[in-house]
Amino acid sequence: MMIEPISRRIFLSRLTATAVATCCANSTLHAMPIAHHTLTISGIEVELSFTPISEQTLRVSLLPTAAHHDPAHAFVGEGLRGRDWPPVTHQLQSPPQTPLRWGRFTIHIAGDPLVLTVEESGEERQRLSFDSNTARVTFNLYDSPVFGLGEGGHQFDRRGVVDNMRNGQFKPEQFLNGGRSPIPWLVSPSGWGLYFHHPQGTFDLTGSRGVFRPSAAAEAQDIFLVLAPKSEPATLLREFAQLSGFPHLPPLWAFGYQQSHRTLLSRDAVLEEVRTFREKRLPCDAMIYLGTGFAPSGWNTGHGSFAFNPRIFPDPKAMFDQMHAEDMRIILHVLGVPFDLHGRVSDVSSDPDSAANYWRDHLPTFRTGIDGWWVDDGDELLPEARLTRNRMYWEGPLRERPNVRPFSIQRNGYAGIQQYGFLWSGDVNSEWKTLRTQIAVGLNTGLSGIPYWGTDTGGFFSTKELTAELYVRWFQFSAFCPLFRSHGRTWMLRLPWGWDRGNVGPVEDDPKLLPEPKDLHNPEVEEICRRYLNLRYQLLPYLYSATHETTRTGMPLMRALWLAYPDDSKALAVDDAYLWGESLLVAPVTISSATEHITYLPDGTWFDYWTDEPIPGGVSHTRRVDLATLPLYVKAGTILPLGPVKQSAMEKTSTPLELHIYPGADASFSLYEDDGFSMDHTHGVSSTIDMRWNDRTRTLSLSLSGGSAMHAFTTRNFNARIAGSSILKPLHFRGATVHIAL
Repeated sequence: MMIEPISRRIFLSRLTATAVATCCANSTLHAMPIAHHTLTISGIEVELSFTPISEQTLRVSLLPTAAHHDPAHAFVGEGLRGRDWPPVTHQLQSPPQTPLRWGRFTIHIAGDPLVLTVEESGEERQRLSFDSNTARVTFNLYDSPVFGLGEGGHQFDRRGVVDNMRNGQFKPEQFLNGGRSPIPWLVSPSGWGLYFHHPQGTFDLTGSRGVFRPSAAAEAQDIFLVLAPKSEPATLLREFAQLSGFPHLPPLWAFGYQQSHRTLLSRDAVLEEVRTFREKRLPCDAMIYLGTGFAPSGWNTGHGSFAFNPRIFPDPKAMFDQMHAEDMRIILHVLGVPFDLHGRVSDVSSDPDSAANYWRDHLPTFRTGIDGWWVDDGDELLPEARLTRNRMYWEGPLRERPNVRPFSIQRNGYAGIQQYGFLWSGDVNSEWKTLRTQIAVGLNTGLSGIPYWGTDTGGFFSTKELTAELYVRWFQFSAFCPLFRSHGRTWMLRLPWGWDRGNVGPVEDDPKLLPEPKDLHNPEVEEICRRYLNLRYQLLPYLYSATHETTRTGMPLMRALWLAYPDDSKALAVDDAYLWGESLLVAPVTISSATEHITYLPDGTWFDYWTDEPIPGGVSHTRRVDLATLPLYVKAGTILPLGPVKQSAMEKTSTPLELHIYPGADASFSLYEDDGFSMDHTHGVSSTIDMRWNDRTRTLSLSLSGGSAMHAFTTRNFNARIAGSSILKPLHFRGATVHIAL
C-alpha cells in the first residue's frame, strides 16, 4: 500500500493515527547488535532513521514507531524541492552497540538521552543531542560564527541571541534590519550546516552550544546535517540548494535598474517620466507602481483590487504598449492574499483559497501586458502558504506566456523562494546605521540560499538623515545588489534627479523630516547616479554569467568574504564589504561625510577599479573617497567583461565587449549568454565562451565550452586590454579557439 503524501500543515494531526504503510521496498535495515534502551521523544516511542542524501548530507528523522512512516513520504511540503529521495539505509528503535558508517564519517549513537556524534578520521564534526522530554535539540557551535537563518534579524554572526523565527515586519526591529523571512538553516565556517526541516521552532544561540526548541510538542523531527571540508564552504551551499531548490534564472532585464513609485499624479506624468529617463540617458528597465491604499493614488482602486485607477491608467494596454516601445517594463503592486493559500495554479478547484482561483483574479490585469508583480504583505502566512504564493507568481505567468520568464519581487518567503522570485528587505528607515546593517542582511540572505535580494534604495521611512549624501551612498550600494530598485515614501526623492527638482513632490511623510527646498538644487546627485547606472549596465555580462553559476551551484551573487577565503580569520569577520561574484570586492561607504574608507583586502594582489593601481592584500587598505566614489577592487587573476553603456538591458548593440585583464595570476572566466528573456535556455539554447589568461605567457585564449553552440546572441567581437594600459587589442571569435598575446 502506498503512503499518502502529507504536508507539514496536517502532518501532526495524523501522526498519532496508526499507519498501515511500510517503508520503501529498497530501504533496508542493516543487521546489528541492539541495546535495550527504547528511543522515546515526548513520551512516545520513536524510530530513528538515517538517509544519506549525498556524501555530504545526511537526513536524520525521528518518527513515532506506530506510524511506520518513511521520512521521504512523511515529511513533504514546504522547504524541500520536488525530487526523488534516496532510500532509508538505517531504521532504529534502540541505539546500536556499534557505530554506523556513512561514507567517510562514523556515527556514534547513545540512548537516554539520544545523542548522535558524527566523526571524521577521529575528529568530531557535529553532535546532536535530543531531549527525551521536550524534544529540544542541541548542537555544537565549535567557537565559530554561525550564519544563515534567512533574511533579517540580528546581524551578522547569529550567535548571542534567541531567535523565535517569527515571520514578517515588526517595529522597531524592521527599521534597522528590515522584514524577517526566517529559514531554519544554519551554516558555519567550521564546515557544517544544519537544516531543521520539521518542526518549526526557536533557536537559542546564546551559549557554547546551539539549541533548537520545537514550537510545540514534537515527537516527529526531520533534520539534515551537511558536512564539508572547512576549505570548501561552497559545498555547504550547493548541498542546501540540493535540498531546498536551485535558484531560477531571471530575465536579463531584472538585473537592470527599477524605479518604484507611490502617489501618482496623472496619465501624462506616468508616461513623461519614462521619456525623461530616456532623454536624460539614465538607464532603466522597469517602472514599479504601488496600489491605492498605502498612497492616495496608485495604479488600482484600492487594497486587493485588480481594477485600474481610471484617472491614472484610463487605457492601460495602450499605455503599456507605449512603455514597451521605450523598452520599459511594468511591475504592479499586489496584496490581500488568502490566509490558507494552497495548491497549484494548474489545479481545478472552486476553493476560494486555492492558488488556481486566486491566480484567476490576476488574469485580466496580467493580460494588459504587465511584466511582473511586486508582492506585498503576507506576514501572517504559514511557511506552506508563503511558498505557495511565491510559486504562484512563477507558475501563473508561465501558463499564460509559456516561453517568457516570469518576474516577481516578494516581501515574504521560505526555503525554496529562490526557485521563483526575488526577495526585498521591506520597510526600513532612511538612516546611516540601516544602510550599514543592510549589507550584512544581504550576506546572510545569500548564505540562506536566496541569491536574489535587494533593499529600498534610500530607505523607505524618511528621517532627518535622509539627505542627498545618504541617497547617493545607498544608490552606490544598490548598484551592487541583485535587485537594484529605488523606493520610499515621498518617492520623488528616490528619483536619480529627485534632488534637483526644487521640491519633494507628493508629501508622504511628516514634512518636518523632509529636506528643505534649498537642499533640492543638487545636480551632482544625478551625475553620480548616472555613473553607477552606467557601470551596472556595463557589468551585466559579468553579473549574468555569475547568475548562471548561481543557478547551478547555489552560490550567492553577494558573497561573504569567508566563502572565498575560508582560512582567513580576518575575512571571516568582515560584514561591511563583500564579493560581487567571484572577482569584485565592494566596500560601500556607510558613514556620513566620509573622506576616506578602510577596507580589509584578503591575501593576494588587488587592483583599484577606478585607477588600476595594484594594492597588496592581507591588510586593511585606506582609500580616499569623495561622494562620487564607492571603493571597488578587482583581484589579480581576473578577466572582467565590460559591455557598452546601454539604456536598457535588452538594447541591441554591435559595440565589441571589452575584456579587462588584471594580471598577477592565471585567470579564467566563463561568459554565459542566452536570449535573456525566454525559457529556451532550459532546452540548451545558450552559449558559454571559456576564457583563459596565462599570466606567464601573457596570452588570452577563448574557446567554446563543451556542449555549447554559437547563436545569434553569442558575442563575436571583443577588445582586450591589460589593467593600467590604454591599448585595446581586437579579437574576433567565430567558435574556434583563438589566442591573443597582450
